[in-house]
Amino acid sequence: MSHYKTTLHDEAATQALGKSLAQVLQPGMLVFLHGDLGAGKTALTRALIHAAGHQGSVKSPTYTLAEPYAVHLHGQPVTIMHFDLYRMGSPEEFIDAGFREELNAQTLCLIEWPEKAAGVLPEADLHVHLSVAGDGREVELHALSAKGIACLASLHFAPNL
Repeated sequence: MSHYKTTLHDEAATQALGKSLAQVLQPGMLVFLHGDLGAGKTALTRALIHAAGHQGSVKSPTYTLAEPYAVHLHGQPVTIMHFDLYRMGSPEEFIDAGFREELNAQTLCLIEWPEKAAGVLPEADLHVHLSVAGDGREVELHALSAKGIACLASLHFAPNL
């Protein structure tokens, strides 16, 4: 399966999707999060990072651009790098900050506003598109690699209807 679409009716459904994604994502994956301001990108990321075992707060890296989290995925220690590129002025800032070094086989990278680094980022394994729909959110997941397809194939998620 390379595509999945559903409606997240409330914050609990967004959190449930984050928890489900934490069960299927792998180290070395690159996940792009798309959506307007307030679409739920950080809320989904926060739920995913907490489900992976992080006990503290998960803050939006809007001003720092990146926040690392030491967690466990599938029983193995992993770093999740949460990037928020909204405030980047050019794609070169991503390279100048040394962030390309984080795109490696040991790190799971979650990138909000990836279009701000267009041309310097490799293709994502998974694209997550979020949009506001009434009181909830519409979400579409598109897998673009074998790892992404494997994740969607093993994703077990049923939003509360």
